[in-house]
Amino acid sequence: MEGSISSPISDSQSLLNPLNIPPQLKFVLSNIKNLVSTPLTSENYPIWRSQVEKIYTANGFKGFLDGSSKPPPQDQSPSSSPDVWHFLDHNLAAALFSIITPSILPYVLSLTHCAKIWATLAHRLQASTRSRLIQIKKELHHLSKGDQSMSQYLLTVKSKVDALSAAGSSLDPEDVILYILNGLPATYQAFKTAIRTNLQPLSLDDLYTLLYSKEMNLAQELAKDLQSLHI
Repeated sequence: MEGSISSPISDSQSLLNPLNIPPQLKFVLSNIKNLVSTPLTSENYPIWRSQVEKIYTANGFKGFLDGSSKPPPQDQSPSSSPDVWHFLDHNLAAALFSIITPSILPYVLSLTHCAKIWATLAHRLQASTRSRLIQIKKELHHLSKGDQSMSQYLLTVKSKVDALSAAGSSLDPEDVILYILNGLPATYQAFKTAIRTNLQPLSLDDLYTLLYSKEMNLAQELAKDLQSLHI
């Protein structure tokens, strides 16, 4: 495994031939857009970073991200030529650019080295990611169904949970259930009490089914009440 990791830098003759680039580099350049699920935005930095780091590490290029890989001195042997290092670094930087959205690219477009791009993205986006996590959690604490249909309400909850996950923080299903129940109106009070006092574990899918059923029951009761008023 170690031999395969070091080979991208050692084979300088291959690198001089653009038709015979190292297989690890060729793999990254050819597949990175498929392996990274979503290009980098201001909202998905932790997941994006984790995916890229795994790809580069698996192919022997982690040092180009964290800065531990340095260009060798000019007077060393041809097999460790600085030209080889720069060839790898520039191509790996281009691979990063290909999975960054236009809104983020201006932060790093003038940079040429992988490690500098990587560090700049961390500096720019880690603080905003923390702020986003705080904001999403605040929104979850203040959820309210209001006049939304149950389907709309649950989609709202899901979008916030998904946004939280994209920002690098996941919620236990029990916590999601708690947020959903807290946002229900007073007409669901008996339902909320029944769920909270239920000793059996409840999945989110089961809760959704119960909520849709409860919504239908409440609508039927309301229709009956309105009908009785017109008799």
